[in-house]
Amino acid sequence: MFNVIILLLGVMALAVVALVVVRPFRRAVISRPLFATYRKVLPQMSDTERDALEAGTVWWEGELFRGKPDWQKLHAYPQPKLTAAEQSFMDNECEEACRLVDDWQVTHELYDLPNEAWRYIKDKGFLGMIIPKKYGGLEFSAYAHSQVVTKLSTRSSALSVSVMVPNSLGPAELLLHYGTEAQKNHYLPRLAKGIEVPAFALTSPWAGSDAASIPDSGIVCKGMWQGKEVLGMRVSWDKRYITLAPVCTVFGLAFHLYDPDGLLGDKKHIGITCALVPYDHLGVETGRRHFPLNAMFMNGPTRGKDVFMPLDFIIGGPEKAGHGWRMLMECLAAGRSISLPSSNTGMAQMVARAVGGYARVRSQFKMAVGKFEGVEEALTRIGAYTYMMDATRTMTAGAVDLGEKPSVVSAIAKYHVTERARQVVNDGMDVIGGKGICLGPSNFMGRAYQQVPIGITVEGANILTRSLIIFGQGAIRCHPFLLAEMQAAQNPDLKKGLVNFDKALWGHIGFTIKNGFRALWLGMTGSHFAAVNVETAPEMKRYYQQLTRFSAAFAFMSDISLLVLGGSVKRREKLSARLGDILAQMYLISCTLKRYEDEGRKIEDAPLAHWAIWDSMYKAQQAFDGVIANFPIRFIAAFLHRSIFPWGHPYVVPSDDLGHEVAKSLIQPSATRDRLTAECYLPKTEQEPIGAIELALLATLEAEPIEAKIRAAEKAGRFDNNPRANVRDIAIVAAECGVITAAEYEVMKRRNALRDIVVHVDDFPFDFNVATANKPAECRMAA
Repeated sequence: MFNVIILLLGVMALAVVALVVVRPFRRAVISRPLFATYRKVLPQMSDTERDALEAGTVWWEGELFRGKPDWQKLHAYPQPKLTAAEQSFMDNECEEACRLVDDWQVTHELYDLPNEAWRYIKDKGFLGMIIPKKYGGLEFSAYAHSQVVTKLSTRSSALSVSVMVPNSLGPAELLLHYGTEAQKNHYLPRLAKGIEVPAFALTSPWAGSDAASIPDSGIVCKGMWQGKEVLGMRVSWDKRYITLAPVCTVFGLAFHLYDPDGLLGDKKHIGITCALVPYDHLGVETGRRHFPLNAMFMNGPTRGKDVFMPLDFIIGGPEKAGHGWRMLMECLAAGRSISLPSSNTGMAQMVARAVGGYARVRSQFKMAVGKFEGVEEALTRIGAYTYMMDATRTMTAGAVDLGEKPSVVSAIAKYHVTERARQVVNDGMDVIGGKGICLGPSNFMGRAYQQVPIGITVEGANILTRSLIIFGQGAIRCHPFLLAEMQAAQNPDLKKGLVNFDKALWGHIGFTIKNGFRALWLGMTGSHFAAVNVETAPEMKRYYQQLTRFSAAFAFMSDISLLVLGGSVKRREKLSARLGDILAQMYLISCTLKRYEDEGRKIEDAPLAHWAIWDSMYKAQQAFDGVIANFPIRFIAAFLHRSIFPWGHPYVVPSDDLGHEVAKSLIQPSATRDRLTAECYLPKTEQEPIGAIELALLATLEAEPIEAKIRAAEKAGRFDNNPRANVRDIAIVAAECGVITAAEYEVMKRRNALRDIVVHVDDFPFDFNVATANKPAECRMAA
């Protein structure tokens, strides 16, 4: 009897194996009914959704989705470097452009860049960095473009944005990729030399983040152009938030194009189309301005009603009509990889440099404020976040130079760099206190604080980016099988679709099972036995192992979520956002490890990397917890928890001791501080707020041993009952009492003078020089 049972079990096992392994049987019995069901439940995808999904490329994020990243691949990516010409431009032209701009003058007096600065950035080719040399441009790398924007952003947002926008998503980039030769030959040389100033008009009052729903439209028709009747289009639009629109001479325009009379073919709704329109074209209305949080870069609306333009205005000519959305999605991936990550990293570098110096110069309770543990917490976040932000900015720009159009990575970089910038600026304001809340020429933080929400909002609002794009797009684009399954299900050739679906489906099943076991094993062993297929810095090896664990757990959790919840994952935005958070934290850690490796494993920079990585690992763990705690099917949630965290939570917040080392690196000159803030524009004069801090920091360090002598004498009672022995004048008393020498007093005097400049807060006439304001006496009488 026992032998019969064994035989029956063996036959059943063989039948199951045959069913799975023998493809014709497997396809007929399992895959075919699943294929039919999948086709029914899969939502119909619009053309714009398909363009958004298929635009761009998959890069390192695809490795993180595999569950077993290939670390050799990460290390093999070349370190981005500037050419000699690009470095010279940074050292000379960028320095001069920064010198020409005074941000208080720009934001409070001129409400614009000075004319001299506008002329300079046009004449020196700042507006044509991405344009090839054959058209008169600089033909800089994406990394050089990023470096320039980062440096300019440490000086003035109006300056950096005015340079950033012409080199990002706009006419130049669209022409380079899709323009006709005639369009390129006419516009690119003019854009390169600043003869033309470009803008791009996409956003509508009725369609912001949902840009594909713009109501702006054009009708194909015949009309008069340059004295002749030609085939063209009559376009109406109402756009807002268009950067450089008030001063542009030519702008890209996105609209839906319709052909009701069939003048171009049978298709009535041709689709989103991009055209290039001169600012002075008949019917165009521009010139008014928005007022974005005291940031004086040019921004405003553009409108037109039934404006006739020839089909030659379409970027790429008539054959590119209807291809606009695909163009925008592909170019946005590259532009978003550079613009906001660079500008916000520049802002963070400025905060790290200036606030760190200020925290050493400014004393309270007879101690530099930067040495208080509470202030150290803020300085730690400023330093570590800036290190990670710069690592992310650099690696992502490097991807563009490798020919990638990383749509998911660019969304991660945009969201997480701008969010960390928000925290960095808030922390900086907390450290400098009252100095930061009173605007004026001496305030180096106020405008940055005001303008942080701009980066949060533009190029895809952060809430939308986190909840809909990072995982919603990343799951389909980066997963090794999911997109193939969807494409197979939508294949009109059902026979070929079934074959492709069968292959993808069983690959997907094996992938999920493998990652489930890997996640459990790595969780049970604490990832100590995870293989790392590349030589790493010994102090960083554990992070590669832990990131491997995160990758396996994330891949498994993603597949379980998609299997159980199906298409509803897209509607469960909070769950999708948390899954995206895990993917994003893994990418940020990868960038940080890459930076540490590329910069030569500098052990003195290790605290910055350690703190940033531990912080991200803890945040990733919280995101896992958030998914598990809110998973709608509770027994599956319990299963995920036991699979991913079999022994509980291994990750904690970074240690205070580590934070102390990070904070210390910000409040004293060092090679680490210089590397962290390498792109900062540093004026050499005490008349500039940042220059004064730099000089005061050096003077403070020179004075500290002398100050220690004064404090010792004070404790010994040498200055008892002397009313001048106060925090401001004690050095004078010490010199008079012989506690310090005349030379030492001169050091203290110089330090005190610079300190007073640094802590100075601006004041203004009662009426702020506005003639219509009430006078003080009138206000007192009214009270």
